[in-house]
Amino acid sequence: MQYDPIKKSLGNVFNKSPFLRKLFYRLLDLLLLRSWHIRRELRAWKAPASPVILDAGSGFGQYSYRMARLFPNALIKAVDVKQEQITDCNQFFLKTGLNNRVIFEKADLTKYIEENQFDLILSVDVMEHIEEDVMVFKNFYSSLTNCGMLLISTPSDIGGSDSHDHDQNEVSGFIDEHVRDGYNIEDIKDKLRSVGFSKVSARYQYGTAGKISWVLSMKFPIMMLGMTKLFFIILPFYYLIAYPISALLNWIDVTANHKSGTGLIVTATK
Repeated sequence: MQYDPIKKSLGNVFNKSPFLRKLFYRLLDLLLLRSWHIRRELRAWKAPASPVILDAGSGFGQYSYRMARLFPNALIKAVDVKQEQITDCNQFFLKTGLNNRVIFEKADLTKYIEENQFDLILSVDVMEHIEEDVMVFKNFYSSLTNCGMLLISTPSDIGGSDSHDHDQNEVSGFIDEHVRDGYNIEDIKDKLRSVGFSKVSARYQYGTAGKISWVLSMKFPIMMLGMTKLFFIILPFYYLIAYPISALLNWIDVTANHKSGTGLIVTATK
């Protein structure tokens, strides 16, 4: 079963009105463990008074929306390769009145450079989809201002694409849209240093607690929705039970240091 089509279907359900879209963003913030880790890093970032930010691979636009609220003086450029996502996000941000500070454009990250433009580049669940990753890292480096920061969330090579969930007789796992199963923690640091980044750090996310939370809050519900849309009716009642447990597990994952995990949080400074 593919994860992205189910995710897209959920997005369509919540895209009926700006209120539902904001609710969708809020639910993603609450349920997705990577969102918890990204919030932690963004709050720790020493932002300039009026930061210029690139959301590299903006998807549904939930991180652009969060950054616009977290940094009210920021100018945010959000880019994605999918034109339908760009059109959809521009329409939503126009309705919310944020279109004067957040703009979405179609772009290929292997070719996209704006020299010395951005104080922060955020890339969430993107690099595992791009074969020419070193080229993208070079473009990120060129596009950052001096002392600008790159923040990446991506699967690790310890089962980060959930590829370990399928056997030889299956053609795909839960997530099969990736060009690599995940990054080795030292490999991604070496690649970033090779293009010029001087300060590079990486830590694991989705340790033991996070992996259990992922199954409870995301994997099991999405698998059920893939089997029958009737699970939409049960979903609110399911989360009444599952979410308190998942939230506690997310908090443990964010506050603990992990020797291994299925995800990585990587920061690099120019």
